[in-house]
Amino acid sequence: MIDEPTAWTIAASLAVGSVLLMALRNQRRRAKRIREKFREMEGEEERMFTFLHDLGLAIGMEPTDGALSRMIVEGVVDVVGAEGGAIYHVANEPGFLNPAYVSEHCPPLVAVPEDVTKRAESDPRALESHLRLARVAVGEGLIGQGFTSAEAALVGDLRRHPASADGARYADAVAVMVSPLRYAGKDIGVLAVADRKGAEGFSNNDFAVFRSVAEQSAFAIGNARVHRDANEKKEMEGEMRNAREVQRVLLPQEDPVVAGFRVNGTNLPAKIISGDYYDYIELPRGKLGVVIADVSGKGVPAGLLMAMCRSLLRAVALADASPSAVLAAVNRYLFPDIREDMFISLIYAVLDPADGTMTFSRAGHDPALIFRKATGIVEVSKPKGMALGIDGGNVFERVTKDETITLEAGDCVLLYTDGVKEAANGSGEEFGLERLSRSFRAAATMGAEAIVKRVQEEVGSFSGERPQMDDVTIVAIEKR
Repeated sequence: MIDEPTAWTIAASLAVGSVLLMALRNQRRRAKRIREKFREMEGEEERMFTFLHDLGLAIGMEPTDGALSRMIVEGVVDVVGAEGGAIYHVANEPGFLNPAYVSEHCPPLVAVPEDVTKRAESDPRALESHLRLARVAVGEGLIGQGFTSAEAALVGDLRRHPASADGARYADAVAVMVSPLRYAGKDIGVLAVADRKGAEGFSNNDFAVFRSVAEQSAFAIGNARVHRDANEKKEMEGEMRNAREVQRVLLPQEDPVVAGFRVNGTNLPAKIISGDYYDYIELPRGKLGVVIADVSGKGVPAGLLMAMCRSLLRAVALADASPSAVLAAVNRYLFPDIREDMFISLIYAVLDPADGTMTFSRAGHDPALIFRKATGIVEVSKPKGMALGIDGGNVFERVTKDETITLEAGDCVLLYTDGVKEAANGSGEEFGLERLSRSFRAAATMGAEAIVKRVQEEVGSFSGERPQMDDVTIVAIEKR
């Protein structure tokens, strides 16, 4: 028989043992949970590292916005263990966001119209198509509000969130994490991930990871765009330089030799590609055709139109017709191919060394200036005419006329584009026709080359530090 103290001791020992056993089991469970949580955090950390590593590599490969957006969404979904996700970029149209990428299994995060919902019952692709095409108004719904928000948000159940009143329907609780995307102080889009597990879908740690990943994603998108824009600009500049070199070859490489005359010209483009041009054309019986033209606009379109006009005029001029007839033919060929917002002003002059005359036609161009050595007077000559490309033929031919002038020894003619007289100084004052006439008169007795040089220098001096806003082309003709 066991005495009473011994029984009590045994009972107490058993009780203590049971408590210790339970504590040990609890400790083991706790340790197991900690190990699992640790492994989960390690896995999440590894996935995040892999995502950021791949993101960095992708930026170096200059991906498109679409490819980078897909990589970001699928990477974030994997890192936080979401069901799906979406990313929206700022649309070209102000006030809207366009879906850049919506993952296949992403719960609807935008309004879904009734007809789409019904079609989706028999064809799930109808819903997918809607989600991938539906733009979102800034400030509207979860996505629109997420874009305007100052920081990321964790929504435990979208059904109970005010943004769900936009028409989207959810059969189950949907947890969402959404963050605005900003780069260099500029709003560029919004990133969201969703999971139908509801409140259990995302932990505070998931949210912290999501915020970090969203920040890195915004940097990746912005940085990729900066690099892409810089490379595109560099490539465009290279193409423009090549085009300018081609255009430079099309301009006269040296002054023409024509009995009884000296001719000199120059072209100073405001951009790499000039819309101005001048040309010399050797004609039958020792005559010389002189062209100066200004295509409306600047850059590549103007340069291409200039090259087309030059080729046509050279081909037509060889028929040795009158200047107005040549321009009429060129206009007929050009008119069908000229955009409505473009035209060409041009003077085509023919020098005839046999009788010392210059016959020219003016297609809406600035008037020619003529210096008479005998009187020292500068005359302004502007025969009637309209620009190429405005009318298809009849009106142009009726309006555009020829004018013939006889040049005596020492007389000079100055042809120019509007970039000369419209050159402005820092106060906005233009160089003007009066200053141009004075500059022309001052240099006329020194010959064609001196005229071009003086006008060019005085225009540059007048403009000062102000950037050249238009192409400048000058041609001077001197009768010896």
